[in-house]
Amino acid sequence: MIRVAGNTVEVTGEMNAGSAGGLVEAGRPGAGDWVVDLTGVTHADSAAVAVLLDWLRASRAAGGRLTFLGVPASLLSLARLYGVDEFLSLEPAAAS
Repeated sequence: MIRVAGNTVEVTGEMNAGSAGGLVEAGRPGAGDWVVDLTGVTHADSAAVAVLLDWLRASRAAGGRLTFLGVPASLLSLARLYGVDEFLSLEPAAAS
């Protein structure tokens, strides 16, 4: 699920192949500085990485900047595995 408040996009629930299409459209940021809060993500697979990259491309195309906060360890690990973590501004979730 996506909730947009000001220039913050909050994502909750699963980010997977089944939800990716809806997430891409609902959460795509525009111009300006945006924050994507992933603290509420309960499960993420490789489709989540594709969603983040799409949002990053859209933000840059609009002349904006994008930061991802509260990135779950599993998603951070996938981004590192695919070698795209260096392109994304990823702030890991706080250790519990």
